[in-house]
This record gives sequence, structure tokens and C-alpha cells, in this order.
Amino acid sequence: MSINKVVVAGSGVLGSQIAFQSAYQGFDVTVYDINEEMINKAKNTMAGYGPVYKKDIKATDARINSAMDNLSYSYDLSQAAKDADLVIEAVPEKLEIKGDFYQKLSEAAPKETIFASNSSTLVPSAIVSFTDRPARFLNLHFANHIWRNNTAEIMGTDQTDPAVYSEIVKFAKAIGMVPIEIKKEQPGYVLNSLLIPLLNAGAALWAQGVADPQTIDKTWMIGTGAPMGPFGIFDVVGLRTAYNITETTAQQSGDETLKQVADKLKEVIDDGYLGRENGKGFYTYPDPAFVKEDFLK
Repeated sequence: MSINKVVVAGSGVLGSQIAFQSAYQGFDVTVYDINEEMINKAKNTMAGYGPVYKKDIKATDARINSAMDNLSYSYDLSQAAKDADLVIEAVPEKLEIKGDFYQKLSEAAPKETIFASNSSTLVPSAIVSFTDRPARFLNLHFANHIWRNNTAEIMGTDQTDPAVYSEIVKFAKAIGMVPIEIKKEQPGYVLNSLLIPLLNAGAALWAQGVADPQTIDKTWMIGTGAPMGPFGIFDVVGLRTAYNITETTAQQSGDETLKQVADKLKEVIDDGYLGRENGKGFYTYPDPAFVKEDFLK
């Protein structure tokens, strides 16, 4: 495999996880974000993964320290990408933001650099025209909490070089993921094609005043045995990400119910509720109500 130096562009919920997991598995990783404030926030986020990895996967101090040593940071895209083998993009789920980023990245990165988008809702053919390398572009999508929920969904276009696709499958394995090879373009891949209808249905019940979030979650958890309901999942995903996806989908589809959901999510976000990333969303963390014994009674 020719991939050694990885740049992760965007240090939000999933971007930070992708960066730390790649560094944990021995890759030289540069975290890129738009300014010094975001970089400082990313450094604090990275420092927080050590205790989580110790608890969840019994990581040793030596492995965690090695991961931290493998991380560097930059808010200068040209500097970050100048010798990258792979750039994984995890910027906000807005086509205009991604398009602007890829136009700048195409100028900054070497011609042999592979570009991979972690986009949740945009298929690679929607983005590829913003790049200068259609043969070396594809989507690489991760589930949240990637050290545990270790899928990597890989989706190319009809222009993606099969050798590049194969290289990304190898990379996914090398960072501890199970590669999910998508045979054709599919909005939502496999995971979100299953998950998003559940989240939309739960959110619509809330937005239309049918039931409150805890009642909706409780019903799903009792009825299916699931460990959390749609609003617990929203908190894990991050409410800003959920809003961006819902608002984009509502615009594209003209679905009035989704627009209503997006508006409700925006109200919650504007009130300072972001989900697990800041400790408060539909639940309060680190001890959300849905993990307590009496929640399902």
C-alpha cells in the first residue's frame, strides 16, 4: 500500500475520530481546519480520546502516546496537503462548502494524492467535478464511534480508477475498519439507507407534536430491544450534522415534513444544544437518561 501520510480535513465529530484512529494505527496524520481556534479545539478533542480508547478497546498508554505523536495540525491547506498520499475530507455537509474546499485542495495537493469524501448524503458524482482528478476521487464513509462501530463504506464513480478503489479498501483494513464495498452509487450508502428513515420518522413525530423525544426513544427501545432510540442517535451523530443533512435533503426533495424537522433542529442548536460533543442535546451527558434502569419503566 502506498498510503503513509494522511490529511484529515475537518476536525468535527467524525473528522477528529478518523484522524485519531488513523494515527492510532500508525499513520502520519495531519489535521487540517480553517483557523487557529478550530485547531486548538481539535487538539483538546484528540487528548480526550485516550481515556475513551482505554475504556472501550483496552488501549495501552504506549499506543495512545504513539497516536498523539503521529498527529500534527495545520490551518494552512497548502502546507497540510503538500506531501499527502490521501486526503479525507470531513467538512460540513453542504455542497457549496465541499465544492470550494476541493477546488482549493486540487491546487494544493500533489497530482498523485487520493481524495476521499466522508460525505453522508452526497454521492461522489455530485462532488467529483470540483476536483481535478476524477480517477483518484471516491467516497469513504465512517460510522460514528469508529473504534467500535468499525465500518468504512467505500463508493466510487464510474471514473474512479479500480486501483485507487483497491488502495482505499486496503487503507480501511489497515486502520482497523471492515471495508463495505458499495457496488454502485447510493445516497446513504448501506448504513444510512437503513438508519435515516428511522431518524426521519422519529423526528417527524416530534416536530409534528405527536410525542416528545424521550417517549419516542422509549417506545423504540422497548419495542425492539435497541440500546437507544432516534434522539439518542441524533446526539451521537451531532445535532449540527443532523441539521445539515436534513436541511439539504429537504431543499433537494421539497419535503415539507423534513423542512419542519430541520427548523426544529435549528431551534435546538440555536439554544446551545449540540449533542454529545458539548454534553447536552436531547439528553445530558455523560449520564443520559436512556442508560438508566428506570428509563424503560
